[in-house]
Amino acid sequence: MRQIKISKSITTRTEESLNKYLTDISRIPMITPEQEVELAQTIRKGGRTGAKAKEKLVNANLRFVVSVAKQYQHQGIPLIDLISEGNVGLITAADKFDETRGFKFISYAIWWIRQSILQAIADYSGMVRRPQSQIAISNKIKNATNAFMLKNQRNPSAEELSEIISLEIEKIEKAIQSEAHVASIDAPISDDDTTTMADSIASAAEYASDRKVDYESMCSDVMLVLGAVLSERERAIVVQSFGIGCPERGLDDIGSTMGLSRERVRQIRERGLDKIRKSNMSYILLRHAG
Repeated sequence: MRQIKISKSITTRTEESLNKYLTDISRIPMITPEQEVELAQTIRKGGRTGAKAKEKLVNANLRFVVSVAKQYQHQGIPLIDLISEGNVGLITAADKFDETRGFKFISYAIWWIRQSILQAIADYSGMVRRPQSQIAISNKIKNATNAFMLKNQRNPSAEELSEIISLEIEKIEKAIQSEAHVASIDAPISDDDTTTMADSIASAAEYASDRKVDYESMCSDVMLVLGAVLSERERAIVVQSFGIGCPERGLDDIGSTMGLSRERVRQIRERGLDKIRKSNMSYILLRHAG
């Protein structure tokens, strides 16, 4: 069987070409868990043999990328472009996968596939990345919060975050209420660290159970939707009210910090939720319902 070339940009393919691509990948044999282990070990050795092993591991999972991409259709981005972005994530996962942890490759790869697709959707929706100097503290908080939630299945308190990242409670609380918590998943964690949010999320969840992978995926999807739909103040109120990526706070507490009445905070929260329900991205959240 001829080799299938995977590239980041396949936007010039016609509908006929897409159908042919789907037919081609449907003919690629699946691989066993034992073969996954062997391929991962070979990939780490590098060289031409490693490259061939990587290609085989990627090709065997192309069907899965298509199934994920189809979940994100009808948002203005052609399906074939969503598949292309997902393939980029799959290739990245093949480079980073460590079979010694005992988990299936696709349980790890789903992170990179989804993040690549969601970033494309976010870019299309007009999300604007903030300067690094403004996102350093909030990204440290989010990084610590994601890791804490993954381990404890609950949001950390401000005191716990303070201990984890060695930052004063007052600064943490100020950052939580002032930041929108929607930095790009490709934004650096800090000014002097090239590690991105996507890297940190995948690192924290790559060897988690399927349940935890789904939980973290939901959190990531929620943050992207909030960033694309809500204003900064609406986002700040919604994320604090529901404890999304930060300690949960009551309406009175939020109002006191922002100089608003309890009723005004409630009104802004409800307005934000209504905007989410009516947005063309609400389908992303509906996938996690039930």
